[in-house]
Amino acid sequence: MSELQRIQEEIKSLPKADFAKLYDWILDQDWEEWDKQIEKDSLSGKLDFLINEALEEIKENKLKTL
Repeated sequence: MSELQRIQEEIKSLPKADFAKLYDWILDQDWEEWDKQIEKDSLSGKLDFLINEALEEIKENKLKTL
């Protein structure tokens, strides 16, 4: 049995409350990674096209204000 399979079996045997805590923790970890990637992409200029699109839509009066 691989380490991953062992962990999966352990997770399946958790009480619901512990499973919920683990699930929340995993989601938090995923969002932290997402935030790091977005920041990295932003700093590298990969997302500049979004700013440019928004500025163009503002110029053309196509952007809706919230």
